[in-house]
Amino acid sequence: MGTPNDQAVLQAIFNPDTPFGDIVGLDQGDEAEKEELEEDEVFPQAQLEQSKALELQGVMAAEAGDLSTALERFGQAICLLPERASAYNNRAQARRLQGDVAGKGRSPSLAGRGGSAGFVQRGLLARLQGRDDDARRDFERAARLGSPFARRQLVLLNPYAALCNRMLADMMGQLRRPLNGR
Repeated sequence: MGTPNDQAVLQAIFNPDTPFGDIVGLDQGDEAEKEELEEDEVFPQAQLEQSKALELQGVMAAEAGDLSTALERFGQAICLLPERASAYNNRAQARRLQGDVAGKGRSPSLAGRGGSAGFVQRGLLARLQGRDDDARRDFERAARLGSPFARRQLVLLNPYAALCNRMLADMMGQLRRPLNGR
């Protein structure tokens, strides 16, 4: 996988539009473990296991192309534990795959750790509808909750940051050319 420094260099090369230091996937495993530990402490174990099983069935159905079954399973998981954000996020994603862009903004509205994914989903939907100001607000909320994807989306929505990153990449490319030409 490489060291964090190696990942930062590769990030700068392959994704010049993102800010330096924003390494995709770094420490996400730790975050997922923390989130699971928090869920274990907050929700009753039997209901949590049943909710996760319903979500897994929903994800498998969505991957198989059966979006109506997926939506049904996510709905059952939501009824079982309505304060758990994960099922809302999965339902919003399934609706997006189904093409229901207009009705999706209402689903992922939970705050907290799992809510960052909800804000990201809602922000993506707003971008699809051309509502960049709404998307920016949702990405800002998700970024405050720790989403590196939301931070990258904010950079892409900021024309000045994108311009600066592009100019820096062009300048670095020009500096490399004379060395490669020898």
